[in-house]
Amino acid sequence: MARNGTRLRSEQRQSLRDLAACRTAALGGHEEACDTCGQRRFAYNSCRNRHCPKCQASARARWLAARQAELLDVPYFHVVFTLPAELSPLALANERIVYRILFQAASETLLQIAAQPPHLGAKIGFLAILHTWGQNLMHHPHLHCVVPAGGFSADSQQWIEGRANFFLPVRILSRVFRGKFIARLKQAFRSGRLRCCGDADAFERLLNRSVRTDWVVYAKPPFGGAQQVLKYLARYTHRTAISNSRLTSFDGGRVSFQWKDYADHNRQKSMTLSAEEFVRRFLLHVLPRGFTRIRYYGFLANRHRSKKVAAARRLIGGTTNSPSADSSEPTSASDDGPPAVACTVCGAGRIHRVATLSPQAPPALRWLLPRALRHARPRWSDTS
Repeated sequence: MARNGTRLRSEQRQSLRDLAACRTAALGGHEEACDTCGQRRFAYNSCRNRHCPKCQASARARWLAARQAELLDVPYFHVVFTLPAELSPLALANERIVYRILFQAASETLLQIAAQPPHLGAKIGFLAILHTWGQNLMHHPHLHCVVPAGGFSADSQQWIEGRANFFLPVRILSRVFRGKFIARLKQAFRSGRLRCCGDADAFERLLNRSVRTDWVVYAKPPFGGAQQVLKYLARYTHRTAISNSRLTSFDGGRVSFQWKDYADHNRQKSMTLSAEEFVRRFLLHVLPRGFTRIRYYGFLANRHRSKKVAAARRLIGGTTNSPSADSSEPTSASDDGPPAVACTVCGAGRIHRVATLSPQAPPALRWLLPRALRHARPRWSDTS
């Protein structure tokens, strides 16, 4: 890190420091003991960094419970907007701007097309979550949207019900999304807000390459209902890129992890990377400080969500949804929730906190960050 830290943003450096100290003596903690068998154990504090693969389970569970309580008694669709690979270098060099444009273009597309009478003719609402990674940890920015199949009429006095097996035409969504994104990107370039994109000719060549490819928009009813999609998305709302459960081995220099190859019939495969390359890929997905990853639109916007959801339920005739008993993942003592009560050794005793551990000096980072980290924010190059 000392050799490559100047190549990283402050958020990336802070994430590395937090993850290295997470659940170690550096953050302090407490000692627990069983009142029956006397078994003792140490429980260290978590870093609570939003990019940590281990932390934020309690925040995730609260978010999931709140969203499940807002579910309407209608079908839900899972809509995904994906940026083409040609724009990935530009997005990495201008994360805050490009990701904001991605949210704006996708939300405006859904609201506009859904409001048109030939399609749905309704004022819809939805939530959108930004993902910047694929299963192999490479840069793959896309938005997951969870959308109720229906919306309010123009005067908000009726609920217009959508079809259970069809939401909106994806080809129209794709073309409108592409047009809105390109228009906003051009505006950002003309105003001088984009960095590392060369002169006007290089920028135009980039846009021409990007429009020659399909801008993928996926829209299908969620298998198993909206709660299943929410539970899937909840795994990534308060974490980044990869969970600890996918890591299989580390020999000091190479990291192996499981990944799903969507191009090969969703087969589970194993990938091994050097530790340096693994860290480089992980750091691609550390968001700018303060950037909001989850956003709400239409009648689910924050300013009037409770009022609009209640009105929709009256018009639909549904009832308030309550989270089911198994809707949220349990929070164990190894996560950032409350410690377990029963002793896992004797099974008869109860665990009590017996001592508080003060934070110690932070551990030295064991990450060997190579020159390859300069690609975490790649320079612009015109390959045409």
